[in-house]
Amino acid sequence: MLDAYLKQEAERQKLGIPPLPLNPEETAEVCRLLESPPAGKEEFLLDLIKNRVPPGVDPAAEVKAAWLAKVVRGEAASPLVSKKDAVFLLGTMLGGYNVGPLVDLLDNPALAPDAAEALKHTILVYGAFDSIVEKSKANPHAKSVLESWANGDW
Repeated sequence: MLDAYLKQEAERQKLGIPPLPLNPEETAEVCRLLESPPAGKEEFLLDLIKNRVPPGVDPAAEVKAAWLAKVVRGEAASPLVSKKDAVFLLGTMLGGYNVGPLVDLLDNPALAPDAAEALKHTILVYGAFDSIVEKSKANPHAKSVLESWANGDW
């Protein structure tokens, strides 16, 4: 998959256009490779997961968000992506499939501050808003998210 992607990237570069974003199958392969990265491909794989998966509700974003959620829950591991890194990457996805895992993380004492920070900059939360409002009654991290949104800090 990596060789095919690099070939496609080179062909598009010759045409003066950027590489295509990863599709769901390619994203799944990148996630798999991140769990046991081939030597010398570490930075390339990180760049792919960070910059070549469309944000929001794209099918590839769903794959990315699901894998990152597994990392934060300890169901998957990568020598290149820590739990804290995974929360950060979830926060860069703009809304959609990343929101549920971030809302859940508001209850994780170790990662709640990072999840709150990510959510403060995510405005496309759809129905999760109500969950955050409910959590804010007893969760200071959820409350800080609502206050940030109310202040328009994004």
